[in-house]
Amino acid sequence: MVFINEDMIKQFQTLMDEIVEPLQKTFQNVHQGYRTETLMRFLKARDGSVSKAHKMLVECLNWRIDNEIDQILAKPIVPTDLYRGVRDTQFVGMSGYSRDGLPVVAVGVGLSTYDKASIHYYIQSHIQMNEYRDRVILPSASKKFGRCIGTCIKVLDMTGLKLSALNQIKLLTAISTVDDLNYPEKTETYYIVNAPYIFSACWKVVRPLLQERTKKKVQVLSGSGRDELLKIMDYASLPHFCKREGSGSSKHSRNGTNDNCFSLDHPFHQQLYEYIKQQAVASEAVAPSKEGSVHVTLPEPDPDDAKIAETIESEFQRIGEKNGICQTFHEIKINGD
Repeated sequence: MVFINEDMIKQFQTLMDEIVEPLQKTFQNVHQGYRTETLMRFLKARDGSVSKAHKMLVECLNWRIDNEIDQILAKPIVPTDLYRGVRDTQFVGMSGYSRDGLPVVAVGVGLSTYDKASIHYYIQSHIQMNEYRDRVILPSASKKFGRCIGTCIKVLDMTGLKLSALNQIKLLTAISTVDDLNYPEKTETYYIVNAPYIFSACWKVVRPLLQERTKKKVQVLSGSGRDELLKIMDYASLPHFCKREGSGSSKHSRNGTNDNCFSLDHPFHQQLYEYIKQQAVASEAVAPSKEGSVHVTLPEPDPDDAKIAETIESEFQRIGEKNGICQTFHEIKINGD
């Protein structure tokens, strides 16, 4: 693990003091008053190399300007029925906070189908949740706890993971690349729950390819992970799929109650959507907004990430062939391509 020292931070700060005004403005939206902690995140992502971290951050800021990321929270996905379709097929939500004040983000990996809208809407929605987390949720938590809270916990539900997940690998790789390059080191720990055989088989071949700092962040829990997660959060903050004694299920928890943090009816998504609509009304007073999805330039994936995606593809195919499924990755239509 790389130790980030004061000299590295000072060198980085000096370089950032020299960036031009448009970059300085969007940088404020990134650091939210916690400049040093933000520089440390980028340094960690580049193993302590000041020059590489500086290059990464400047490229991130340029990406934000080119794609108008500072305005993305004023661009609601409309009509509401379309947004509900996105929420019903992109299972992500926030269920509460850990006892240390870190937001608990739940992700339904196995049951997300991403089949009710174009890839652009799903990426727009993902970036909006990132920005809402960084500009609203984390600053609020920092204020409440009197210290910088700049990371979250993610609980990944693998319920329902099947070979058909190959259909989404292009979209998931794009989302992962956006996060790696523009929102680095924002997750403290990844907890994997309800892992079926197909995940366990892939994890064995993928884990050796991960960087050491990433390996240390991933914990594969038994069953729904309830008992382990209750050590770091209260019952009320558990994702709905972890509130069972045995294995949980994102799908079967969709009972119309606000307990399902993936649902548009959950308080988190209601607050997020209302916030975006309010920001849109405020921005309309300045300039009318355009209808349709936001098209964000997707950066090229890191070669290591591309290798991981290829490894997952190969392992899925191996499992498919073992079970008599002959369809290859190249025969599957990916997001209409």
